[in-house]
This record gives sequence, C-alpha cells and structure tokens, in this order.
Amino acid sequence: MNTRFLETFVTLAQLRSFRATARALHATPAAISLRIKTLEEELQTELIDRTSKDFRLTANAEYLLAHAKAVVDATRRLMAAAQKDSAIRGRLRVGVIESVVHSWLAQYIRELNTMYPELEVDLTVDMSNVLERRLRARELDLVIQVEGVESSDIVSEALAVYPLHWIARKGLIDTRKEGLNQRLLALPILTFGRGTAPQRMIEEIVSKMANLAMVPLEQTRITCSPSVAAIVQLVKDGYGVAAIPSLFVVDALKNGEFIELPVQPEPPAIIVSMCFHSNAEMLVHAAANAARQSCAGYCAQIDPRYIKSLG
Repeated sequence: MNTRFLETFVTLAQLRSFRATARALHATPAAISLRIKTLEEELQTELIDRTSKDFRLTANAEYLLAHAKAVVDATRRLMAAAQKDSAIRGRLRVGVIESVVHSWLAQYIRELNTMYPELEVDLTVDMSNVLERRLRARELDLVIQVEGVESSDIVSEALAVYPLHWIARKGLIDTRKEGLNQRLLALPILTFGRGTAPQRMIEEIVSKMANLAMVPLEQTRITCSPSVAAIVQLVKDGYGVAAIPSLFVVDALKNGEFIELPVQPEPPAIIVSMCFHSNAEMLVHAAANAARQSCAGYCAQIDPRYIKSLG
C-alpha cells in the first residue's frame, strides 16, 4: 500500500476539500481524486460519501481514519530516523562474561573503536546472572552472557558455541588404567562460578558419575570460580581437573603441559548469547552488529573444535 495515498486521505479528512488538499500536497484535484479512488479499491471500501452535496466521509472512513493517521505518523518517524546524523556517539554500557574476555573481546573493542570513534565504551565483566539482572534494570545496554534472556522486551541472539572438556595437567592422573572416572572424582573439579548454567550442569554430571562409579557424592569436591585465569592457574599447579573450554588452554595443550581427559560424559558446551532491549537506541543496535561481526571473524580464525560461530 502506498503510504502517500494514506497521507492524502488523512489530509483530505482534515481539510474536507479536494482543492485545498491538492494545494497542500502540491498536486491537482484530479490527482487527489485518483489517489482516493485507488485507496478505496485497495481497502475495498468507500471513503467519501458521494451522495452528499457537502464533503462527507463515510462511516468506514471515520473508523479507518485513526489507523491511517497511525501509519502516516509511523512512516514519518521512520523517515526522520533514517535521515538522522549517521555518526554513532555517546556512552555504551557493555557487560560480558569472562569467557568472552579470554576470546574475542579485544577484537570487538577494536572493531567498535574503528567503526565508531566517537563512542565511549564502559565495560563490565561479571557472571551471567549478574549481567542479566543489570540489563533488565537498564544499568547495562548490551550484555554477552551464557544463554539468552527470556523476555518479550529483550532481544537474545546466540553468537557462538564453546565446547567444554575435562582438562588436567599432564601426569596428574593416569589415563591408561581402568577406573578413570573414579580417579577424576577423587580430585577437586574446577568449574565456573556458583549459580551459573555451566556450574549447574557440572553438578549434575558429577552426581551421575558418582552414582555410576559407586562413589559417595559427599566425597566429591567441586571448586567454583568466576575467574578463568584462576581456574587455569589451579590446573597448572596440579590442584585438580577443570571442566572448561579447551579454547582457553590451546597453547598448553599443544606443548603437552595440559591434556584433555577422555572422560565420559563430556561437559555440555557453553552457548554464548548477546542480549539487549528491543527498544534500544541506534548506538546499541550498531554495537550489536559489530559484536556479530567480531565474534564471527574471530571464530573463522580458530579451529572449530574450540569455538564455533552461530552467526
């Protein structure tokens, strides 16, 4: 439907004259009449009462007038938004989990600085549940966290999958003998912060493993930390076994300092998502687009065994 015809209808309803409407819209009365007839055909209803000597809208026209005004107003707002200064400027409050810090955050920040040099970025690093709470409170504009947010007011988009594995320092645990699961359960198991989705999944897996291995659950130890760097250091020190993405220890795996334990079941992968309010400002949408590009670009350079783009 041609929105110009709707605008003609709204103007005609206000001025109640074909000639006055023609002058206001810089057209001829014949052109105005043709637009109204075309609109009537599209709507399959009469808008002008042609049986009356005076100008009069039909009952259907009176009913449809408010809807037509809404469409015309929305179109004008759209045009105004499209014609705004294209420069993205202002303060952007971004929240990310530490998994992003140890992967593609640097690439993302560089991308923002290059594309939008007038944008000021305030960065928060925290656990997903904290980031989600602050996003809902509008204390953050855009968050990148584990899983999406269940809300009709918030856009959630999965960006990447981080496969998890059981990681240990070489020589910490003998993988050649039977009973590997029992030996793993005898060591502290390192994972992400308490209350996070990965931590809850590890709790479930350890409980099932202990049940199958006939190991009392109270004898198992799960050590939680929101810091990836702390977990990696504890693995390096031989403190225990970590359920983390191999992406964070690629170099240590390649030089033989760390190994991936062939323990089943493997921890489920982490899905990292981007979330922001659906009615966010243009700068947030611009930053979201840059996040998609940065994440996909990073993933394209990394072995898909370690991270996979969902974009």
